[in-house]
Amino acid sequence: MRQDDAQTSGAQPFFHQDTKAVALRLLSALRRPSQRQTSVKKYTVTTTTTTTTATPQKPVNLPSPQIPKDAWDSHMHVIDNRYPLAPDAAYRPNTFTVHDAQRFEAGVGIRNIVLVQPSIYGHDNSCMLDALQALGSHRARAVVAFDPETTSHEQLLAWHEMGVRGVRLNICSYGKQVEPGDIERLLRQYADAVRPLNWVVQVYIPMALISQLEPIVPTLNVRFCIDHLGQPDLDDATTCDPYQIPGFASLARLLQGGHVFVKLSAPYRLSRLDDQRDLEPVAKEVIRLGGKSRVVFATDWPHTRYEGLDIRPWIEKVIKWCGNDGVLVDRLFRGNAEDLWSVTRHV
Repeated sequence: MRQDDAQTSGAQPFFHQDTKAVALRLLSALRRPSQRQTSVKKYTVTTTTTTTTATPQKPVNLPSPQIPKDAWDSHMHVIDNRYPLAPDAAYRPNTFTVHDAQRFEAGVGIRNIVLVQPSIYGHDNSCMLDALQALGSHRARAVVAFDPETTSHEQLLAWHEMGVRGVRLNICSYGKQVEPGDIERLLRQYADAVRPLNWVVQVYIPMALISQLEPIVPTLNVRFCIDHLGQPDLDDATTCDPYQIPGFASLARLLQGGHVFVKLSAPYRLSRLDDQRDLEPVAKEVIRLGGKSRVVFATDWPHTRYEGLDIRPWIEKVIKWCGNDGVLVDRLFRGNAEDLWSVTRHV
């Protein structure tokens, strides 16, 4: 403040005050910052302690996907010894009725099923078709076996009305040698027979022979399904690389090209180990290549020749391989099956 301003306002200039007053004002000015700093320090410590206690860090647990309520078991059998076996049946299993099947499926959380003709009945589909009628086409489909040279279109149409949606060519169970030319001839005969009804041609064939299928399948113009992960021969696997297994590269190319569906099923028929650890690289790669579009889950119940086996650990393992990808789980257990078996979902 200028001196003339001070005189005009009546205020006294600082240098006119006595020495004692000056000393008191200086001491007061020196104390105030110290007191304010102490107050700020106390507030800061108190606030920090309260915040740490009130907001602890907790891990985030994501829910694990589960089997969807409208899931499909894309490969299972009904066996009843009241029906005659084929003359060349390779084994005689115990009876597993449609009622047993329903109890089993309810126990693992699956409602909809695809009945597949067992090899022991040959071309006599009576047992399976009776089971299909008992279940109803609203919750079941079936895959028959027949001779394409002697079965009429009218017969196929009648089966279609019941809920049949495919034919199975089983090479593995009979253990017979089949020439490459015979395989192609049979596949083309079956494809021609079922194409008008938009059925599936399903094969159970050793993986080593899939290389012979690779040039044929894309030309058939039908939906094509390969049983049991393509039946890899794990005895020939010298590494954990599935592409070292004969035929797997052909399966992978067919799967990637959208030419085949693959059933994620029957690990106990393929693995050399109780925990199926040797099968895991094959299964994971198949899921990676086509899990959201071309791979379907199946139990292979009642696990003929392995009766009494518990399939639930396999189900849990498949879900675990999906991580937390609920979409992948839904496709493996429901969506892909609906596409394969011509199922219209009613929401």
